[in-house]
Amino acid sequence: QVQLVESGGGLVQAGGSLKLSCPASGRTFSLYVTAWFRQAPGQEREFVAAISWRSETTYYRDSMKGRFTISRENAKNTMYLQMNSLKPEDTAVYYCAANRSGILAESKYEYNLWGQGTQVTVSS
Repeated sequence: QVQLVESGGGLVQAGGSLKLSCPASGRTFSLYVTAWFRQAPGQEREFVAAISWRSETTYYRDSMKGRFTISRENAKNTMYLQMNSLKPEDTAVYYCAANRSGILAESKYEYNLWGQGTQVTVSS
């Protein structure tokens, strides 16, 4: 069973950058589709980006295109989210997620593995 643990969150000024990491335990990490979601206070958890298990396909929420980059290194069992040009509305808890279905899905219900989340706060 793969377990996910996010890191790299913090406080940053608007226009700044952060890089989130999601190292995973378990030998079969490379077989999972992995994704980032985020949840702001009082809001639903929303899709940010997903990446296929060999990194040949990535998929982004429209509002993140050009600002966020998802990547992964299977040799290190780690997924990343590089976030640039951050805005106050990007403030949220960011979660990594994984599934074995092979589907780069936007729906949170398609993912059966989740990390505990890391807080990202963007000040204006």
